[in-house]
Amino acid sequence: MSSAWKARREGGGRLALRSLLVFASNCGRAPARALLYPISLYFMIRRGAERRDSRRYLSRMFGRPARLGEVARHFRTFAATILDRLFLLSENTRRFDVDAQGLDILHGHLDTGRGVLLFGSHLGSFEVLRVLASQRPDYKIRVVLDRAHGQAMTELLEALNPEVAATVIDAGADGPSVALAIQDGLAQGAMVALLVDRSQEGGATLPVPFLGAPAPFPVAPWLLASVLKAPVMLAFGLYRGGNRYDLVFEPFSDGIDLPRRERQAGVSALIHRYAARLEHHARSAPYNWFNFYDFWNGADAPHVSAPVAGGLPAAGDARSAGLVGDPER
Repeated sequence: MSSAWKARREGGGRLALRSLLVFASNCGRAPARALLYPISLYFMIRRGAERRDSRRYLSRMFGRPARLGEVARHFRTFAATILDRLFLLSENTRRFDVDAQGLDILHGHLDTGRGVLLFGSHLGSFEVLRVLASQRPDYKIRVVLDRAHGQAMTELLEALNPEVAATVIDAGADGPSVALAIQDGLAQGAMVALLVDRSQEGGATLPVPFLGAPAPFPVAPWLLASVLKAPVMLAFGLYRGGNRYDLVFEPFSDGIDLPRRERQAGVSALIHRYAARLEHHARSAPYNWFNFYDFWNGADAPHVSAPVAGGLPAAGDARSAGLVGDPER
């Protein structure tokens, strides 16, 4: 996987995003949603590589060749979450029906003043976390994002909500700075959210079974978590159509411990567990998968039932490589 996703252009340019924002702000969400049909059709036609990767993913998911209408639905689901992100970033959250699950455990950590690592993915919309922040303003959220790759959305975030933009931890900074910023956020009792399904260039990865074939997942987030010793929870913001989202929090670890002698086996077990939960939620919301590139690096094995043996790169320092993908999917 490495940084193949970085070779892809952003999901929308500055002009397109700002035009959509102006229209949605003046006309409302419902009329703006009507525009999603031509917008998603345009991108489906123009983005041949993404269209082919969408079809490959959906074929893998459904176990049969994906239909063109299913690919179109995939693009439109992505476009719908981009539109909703504009409202969520402006803290206009009351129009959404969000079913939050697993809050008791999350609150249990935060109410004691402990920071929590939230490990997410490019499945669904991570911005739905803003609903939680609006309900409990005393809860701080720090999100780790690669500002450089998603410049259009980063600039829009800064325009819509400078306060939220100021809390973003830039994954493009040097490794020690990123790690220290995450550590500082945890020390303040914040939720620190990372998308851990993509690696950065040069980041170590481990291939594990995912949707029937080995897919490479980054190692660095798990090494960092083992250093920070903070509770780890998985977070999924799944779009269910209309104005409905499921915001799911799952306990993963009260604090990851990876003794040196058991580090490779320990990291492998953690990533296998994470990939299994990611697959579970991907199957429940197949059109929420927003990795529009060859996530499997060309793997075409029909099925992988046993853990992948070996192949785990030597565990290095807990630098930022592989911590998170870009905010544009």
